[in-house]
Amino acid sequence: MTERRDPESGAAVVEFLGVSVLLLVPLVYLVVALAQVHAAAFAVEGAAREASRAVVTADSSSEGTARAAAATRLALGDQGFDVDGAELLTVECSADPCLTPGATIGVSVRYEVPLPLVPAGLRGWVPLAVPVEAAHVAPVEEHVAVRP
Repeated sequence: MTERRDPESGAAVVEFLGVSVLLLVPLVYLVVALAQVHAAAFAVEGAAREASRAVVTADSSSEGTARAAAATRLALGDQGFDVDGAELLTVECSADPCLTPGATIGVSVRYEVPLPLVPAGLRGWVPLAVPVEAAHVAPVEEHVAVRP
């Protein structure tokens, strides 16, 4: 006994698959892009906090800046971003020298998350990145000597 199929049911399946693909591909891309932005936001927040701690615990301002750049590179590297920490980092001091007891050190980390699957050549013409920034202020301990 042979089974007869309605020819229109096959067309309905094809239409369903076509619409599903058209809706799922952008949805998957959006999820991947949002995951990268979220990872970058988490990374820059941790980088700013750890960089400010690295500066206030250093023996000198220059050593603190180098340690802050290393902390930034590590924090972003943990989330899969291969960057130079010194380029993303801004350190501001409320006193001169920076490590004066009672002063505050402000650190800002800014990173631009490139959208996934976008060619590098196209990024030069159109800004296809999401900027993510975090800042943290840390006090210098009051009961220590002034450090250069």
